[in-house]
Amino acid sequence: MNPVLYIARRFAFRERTGSKPAFIVLASVIGIAVGTAALILTLSIVKGFAGSVENKLISFTSHIQLRQSDEEYFSESRYVQRRISESSGIASAAPFLEKSFIVRSRPAKNGSRSPVKPVLLKGISADERKIFLKRYLVDEKKATDPPGNSISLYLGKTLAEQLKVKTGEKLLLAGLDRSTKEGILDGNQDIIELLSSLDLETGTIKGIYDTGLQEGFDDMVIIGDLDEMQQRFHPGLISGYDIQVKDLQRIEAISRNLAEKLGFPFYTFTVFERYANLFEWLKLQKNISPLLIITISVVAVFNIISTLLVLVIEKTREIGMLIALGLEPAKVSLIFLGQSLLISLAGVAAGSTIALSLSLFEQRFHLITLPEKSYFIKYVPLLIDPMDYLAVSVSVIMLTMLFAFIPARIAATLKPGTALTA
Repeated sequence: MNPVLYIARRFAFRERTGSKPAFIVLASVIGIAVGTAALILTLSIVKGFAGSVENKLISFTSHIQLRQSDEEYFSESRYVQRRISESSGIASAAPFLEKSFIVRSRPAKNGSRSPVKPVLLKGISADERKIFLKRYLVDEKKATDPPGNSISLYLGKTLAEQLKVKTGEKLLLAGLDRSTKEGILDGNQDIIELLSSLDLETGTIKGIYDTGLQEGFDDMVIIGDLDEMQQRFHPGLISGYDIQVKDLQRIEAISRNLAEKLGFPFYTFTVFERYANLFEWLKLQKNISPLLIITISVVAVFNIISTLLVLVIEKTREIGMLIALGLEPAKVSLIFLGQSLLISLAGVAAGSTIALSLSLFEQRFHLITLPEKSYFIKYVPLLIDPMDYLAVSVSVIMLTMLFAFIPARIAATLKPGTALTA
């Protein structure tokens, strides 16, 4: 074994009569381990939270939506859909029809007023609806009414709770077209015209879904059948196309190229543009990672400096003896740099083990819960990323080695006579 490393190991992990340097080293190792574990767990939670919410947002809606200007309805066209599907980077494209409604449930048996809520009814194809419900459906009831009597509806769990309804019950839907809304705002439409222009329909709740995205999603969006909505409201018309891409990293370029290819009056926007405020919030969460690394690393640096300074004081006589026997000052510095390396390695290894153990334990048992209404998720998400472990470990070790030079230099400048009489 290298004599410098051998002496460094004995200085760091062996006790000397009348002193307890090993206890000091143990405290330093524990300090580095706790800091390393805390930093890794924080990064795992931040990345896991951002990834979970981002995946939910992306899976709830399409990657790209294609619409016409002023969100006008337009005729469904196989030619347009074929041009979309043939575009580079497009995985699939499906038409949809959206219409705003006011929904009301049946009055309660005790005579209290039934809840009323504004909603967005979105009609999608049977294939798209099957994919969506397979992922999020939590309650379903087979149809018992003859087909055509009412619209099939799939409500979000939050909306169903607000309306106090269950599967199999009926809802009253009242919708206004664009011209009627403009007339109301201008005050140019009387009550008779208003009532005659209402789209009144009944809907049967066929199922309840739960995405975990409550505000603005599960409490507002009702999923329906595209064909039913077209037959009742706008025959042959759609609101746009939901488009999925093959590579999310290229979504901006794909969206821009598709808009240029189809031209006016079509335009496109991505899921990141549609929910820009939420994605900016998630981005802000990720941006604190460098600050966390710096904070914990600074703590580790002061920890290792104080430990090595105490070891220099404790080992003053031994250092003087080694210098008197002919050991070069440079090698004395290397001894204490070696101690710094051994202590930081032990602390980083222990901290990484603690972080990994706690992460796996939480992933398995979900002991820490979150209010889903506020955070969109039920449990603390933890993303185990080997690069986080590597980045934290390397940062801590490099900084401790860098700043360990101060006490190492102090040890090298000790005079043999002064050290031996200490």
